[in-house]
Amino acid sequence: MSVNAIPNLTLNNGVVLPALGFGVFQTPPDETIDAVAAALRTGYRHIDTAAAYGNEREVGEAIRRSGLDRADIFVETKVWISDYGYDATLHAFDKSAAKLGVEQLDLLILHQPLPTRFDLTVEAYRALETLLADGRVRAIGVSNFMPGHLDELLGSASVVPAVNQVEVHPYFRQSDVIAADDEHGILTQAWSPIGGITYYREGYRGSTLDDPTLLGIARAHGVTAARVMLRWHLQQGRSAIPKSVNAPRIAENFAVTGFELDESELAAIDALDTGVRGGPEPADVTLDRFGIAIPEA
Repeated sequence: MSVNAIPNLTLNNGVVLPALGFGVFQTPPDETIDAVAAALRTGYRHIDTAAAYGNEREVGEAIRRSGLDRADIFVETKVWISDYGYDATLHAFDKSAAKLGVEQLDLLILHQPLPTRFDLTVEAYRALETLLADGRVRAIGVSNFMPGHLDELLGSASVVPAVNQVEVHPYFRQSDVIAADDEHGILTQAWSPIGGITYYREGYRGSTLDDPTLLGIARAHGVTAARVMLRWHLQQGRSAIPKSVNAPRIAENFAVTGFELDESELAAIDALDTGVRGGPEPADVTLDRFGIAIPEA
């Protein structure tokens, strides 16, 4: 890819998305409009949200206020486990589309596997397939699916997921998941792409932003450690979804062009992997522990 452009990536059904997206996980609704507006002014054209984030309405409002053509913005959101099941997931689309103020979603994904009720996961995915066939979504996918979950889903699915959004950063590479995604032609999309979920973890490494290896590479290119990590994702063919509510940082995270990491630098970043997950273990996600009602409006 050119070092002077944010690349587009082509999904397995031909749909194209900007590789670098803007995320709003844990962004309060009253800060979401300004954050998304700043991202769109910066140049982001890919916005990632979720029903469980509670800020879909504000994402939609920011998009409307931007004055940009809807067709120029790639919008993805996620169905929460409480809305799994065929009819419930069809209704989850209606809720999300209404809050976002759109008739069609660019990408709709299942937010988590539900191992103890994988039958509901399969029925939810079957609903995504219906939405895709009806043209209400342009692409469908999953999130936080481990290789075993993918194999189980693909045993009954008629459409291979276009995307698997999972935790990937230098301290937690999930190479087995990436390999499984690649085997099936599924794009790996990184949440927590700069290891933000590890910032306040104690006991093993601290923040990726303070890592000596990443800082050394950053100094060599005259950039920040965050930009190095995002460049690492893009050069290895992944989509990445950084997030921030700080306008200067939003702009900084978008500035991943104009430099290129060499093979030794990419390998040095790969070697930082600790194998320690920051988010919840997908196998532990149950309706009893994580179920929350997604409101109608």
